[in-house]
Amino acid sequence: MKNSATRSTLAGLLAGLTLFLSGCGYNNLQSVDEQVKADWAEVINQYQRRADLIPNLVASVQGYANQEKEVLTQVTAARSRVGSMQATPELVNDPEAFKKYLAAQNELKGSLSRLMVVTENYPQLKSDQNFRDLSAQLEGTENRITVARNRYIKAVQEYNLAVRNFPNNITAMIFGYKTKANFSVENEAAISNAPKVDFNNKAPAQ
Repeated sequence: MKNSATRSTLAGLLAGLTLFLSGCGYNNLQSVDEQVKADWAEVINQYQRRADLIPNLVASVQGYANQEKEVLTQVTAARSRVGSMQATPELVNDPEAFKKYLAAQNELKGSLSRLMVVTENYPQLKSDQNFRDLSAQLEGTENRITVARNRYIKAVQEYNLAVRNFPNNITAMIFGYKTKANFSVENEAAISNAPKVDFNNKAPAQ
């Protein structure tokens, strides 16, 4: 009889806890949190895709423009700095680390843009099929980064709103949910345009 009463009490407590968690937004917080993690993982995947293209791109440029050592070194060094940073899912919970990671990515983007400007001076390089393929892959990857980044921005906006709104904010405080870092206006301006090579324009003769 006592065991039966205990089981009934536990069942009632569990039912009450379930209703409480559902009513206070716990399930919604979990859902939006998982979406942020998934979208951030996709951003990281596309950043990695870009980084993976760089060694072959640099090697291709070196074959025709080895004298451009400064810009080639800048690209390689920027890639190395990005690679030394741990882009874990927890990064989005640390605004300062997030800011540093994005700064490194922006530096890499800038060095790639400078590299593409330099290639305009080498007609033979621009006509090289391997270089053209790599450039097309880079531009496609930059477009994928833009899409992935926009999805992340929207996911974080929804998550942060859920964390701040009542009564979710009480549940968030109890279970340790905090607002997450997002791309700033400056970040967007720095990485909104993909590096491009205009193969239709003729470069000056060397």
